Amino acid sequence: MFLAHFVAPTDLSVSYPTVDQVQTSAVTTPVAATSTATDGTTKAVPESRADMQMSFSPLVKQTANAVVNVYAEKLVESRSPLADDPFLQQFFGQRMPNRSEKQSSLGSGVIVGADGIVVTNNHVIEGADDIKVALADGREFESKVVLKDDRLDLAVLKIEGTAPFETIPLGDSDSVEVGDLVLAIGNPFGVGQTVTSGIVSALARNQVTPGSDFGFFIQTDAAINPGNSGGGLIDMKGELIGINTAIFSRGGGSNGVGFAIPANLVKVFIESAKGGTGSFVRPFIGASFEPVTSEVADALGLDRARGALVSSVIEGGPAEKAGIRPGEVVTAVNGIPVEHPDALGYRLTTVGIGKDARLSVADNGKVRDVMLRLERAPETAPRDERLIEGRTPFAGAVVGNLSPRLADELRMPATSEGVVITAINRGSPAARVGFAPKDIILAVNGVPIDKTETLVKATADDPAFWRVEILRDGQRIRQFFR
Repeated sequence: MFLAHFVAPTDLSVSYPTVDQVQTSAVTTPVAATSTATDGTTKAVPESRADMQMSFSPLVKQTANAVVNVYAEKLVESRSPLADDPFLQQFFGQRMPNRSEKQSSLGSGVIVGADGIVVTNNHVIEGADDIKVALADGREFESKVVLKDDRLDLAVLKIEGTAPFETIPLGDSDSVEVGDLVLAIGNPFGVGQTVTSGIVSALARNQVTPGSDFGFFIQTDAAINPGNSGGGLIDMKGELIGINTAIFSRGGGSNGVGFAIPANLVKVFIESAKGGTGSFVRPFIGASFEPVTSEVADALGLDRARGALVSSVIEGGPAEKAGIRPGEVVTAVNGIPVEHPDALGYRLTTVGIGKDARLSVADNGKVRDVMLRLERAPETAPRDERLIEGRTPFAGAVVGNLSPRLADELRMPATSEGVVITAINRGSPAARVGFAPKDIILAVNGVPIDKTETLVKATADDPAFWRVEILRDGQRIRQFFR
């Protein structure tokens, strides 16, 4: 579930953990368990009472002032329940006045730039007309959206106030290991800034949030609740390693299964916001991928079921130019193992547009490296978007010519071709007859539709009978209208 909305708990109970007395009898001191992280630092488990009584308070003082509350308000119109009352329509005509009311959501954010750059979740500010940022010291500021993306569930805000602001440095989320201590800072349930502690429970989690581009989350057991969305997941160096985003919960509260967007993806998103692009651009691979099952791993001679199986390759795309073929498995990007197709998308996105990525590709038990140039999805055909008007079932639909770029924007397969519905006006004939965005129009009254210009000509007449063929989610549908 997402965590943006305020939830008033019906029963809050507070319990306090106790520290057990440590036996003072002579015992043999075991060798302390230590490990060396990928960044070269040495980590050790607590081995004495003094270690157990250490406090996170210095770390909290170092970071808490850079975690903010984000208040988002939007004005919505609600239809009057008396709108269809014939008696009242005599006074107001056919249209009853709608009521306007404010809806608000509460979340958290992290200041990552001294000039007031704040990163939070998109679902915290989605559709908001007014966004305020409240600092830990009580000051409040108006803010504006610099960049947002619902598919990554990230947003960058700019505080409209006097700089400088306290910040939290962005850490390297690739150096995070399972078992690392972390702090989660946010504003759960609107009670005020709250700090919880835990460990990193897992890495590279996918299938967490519906509708996202890909899944690659840090899992933690630090308590995360509604209102924590957009808050910071902090490591023991005081660096931001993730943006808290979602939890698995049946009752709306924390069950110790929380997820954060890794800081390395946040870095790329912030750089895009600073570049003023207006939208976040993803790399175009020119191929589609599937998970590697145990059966596929055995057939291909892989020692484990992990990686991204190439299911199809677009002619002339970056993958084909790099020599990648269907049936092969991508096992690593720049030497970092790839667990699943979502992880591949994450790794390539963090490399960035215009750069080269070294992919390890397995085929028939052998592994080779190829260089993949990361490009923006091309617009091979001008989209030529048009609003269909007139006496036609398509009236009120906006259509465009498909290309890999438009397909990416609509979250459709990159191989999609033809004329697609990109949007439909509410209450229009197209909406009433059941057309939907992402429907590909194949034919109208026997005329094949290859581009928007052809569709406009095919709908210019006013026949007594309409025969329409569309493609929806891979299924051909024939419809008839009078």
